[in-house]
Amino acid sequence: MDSATETINTETTTQTETIALSDAAAKKVQDLLQAEGNPEYYLRVAVQPGGCSGLRYAIFFDDREIEGDVVSQFGDVTLKVDRMSAPYLKGAKLDWLERLDASGFTIDNPMAQGSCACGESFH
Repeated sequence: MDSATETINTETTTQTETIALSDAAAKKVQDLLQAEGNPEYYLRVAVQPGGCSGLRYAIFFDDREIEGDVVSQFGDVTLKVDRMSAPYLKGAKLDWLERLDASGFTIDNPMAQGSCACGESFH
């Protein structure tokens, strides 16, 4: 197996180890990063204690390097997940919904066993 094939396989494995971005979410993140104007920023998705179900998602721009980060690339968007959050986000998908009544990021997470009534946290 040549090194180009090995690299492709590694990238595919890395992207499936944690959360994926829909095309709409990647485009929205790219637009927001351009508006932010800091080329050092990337998207970070984390799971933190809180909310009425015990855990909540955090989605933000970051420029820190954290040991053990799982890094994925979606077009021009770099996404990082810390090693403690990665197991909670395995197989999840971040999407951007644009509707008349509301718009925003959503996370479809098959690892979540349940969520609260307000939809802000999960367990």
